[in-house]
Amino acid sequence: MNAIEIFLSIFVVLGGFLSLLGSIGLIRFPDVYGRTHAATKSATLGVISIMLATFFFFLLIEGVFAVKILLAILFVFLTAPVAALMVARAAYRTGVPLWEKSGQDDLKEMYEKKMNEPQ
Repeated sequence: MNAIEIFLSIFVVLGGFLSLLGSIGLIRFPDVYGRTHAATKSATLGVISIMLATFFFFLLIEGVFAVKILLAILFVFLTAPVAALMVARAAYRTGVPLWEKSGQDDLKEMYEKKMNEPQ
């Protein structure tokens, strides 16, 4: 096994581990807000790590500069956090409760002010 294969293997194993952590977080976290956090952070980094391994495989072993893979990495990096934000925002606005052991609700005061303002 040469150095390039070890380098690629590290990226793939890291990506698989981060994706596994994200999956465990989706199961273990108690509310929708924690679950979106798990899905966004670790799973996104896991997918990006595996895609980087794929990009470097094609670049270093096949000699092909795969722009489509870089665009896919950029797409995942930009859209996954925004999608999680929208899911969490919709959940909050529709009244999905926080976990009862949550420390604080930073948005509660802002939304109460908005609700009391005249239209």
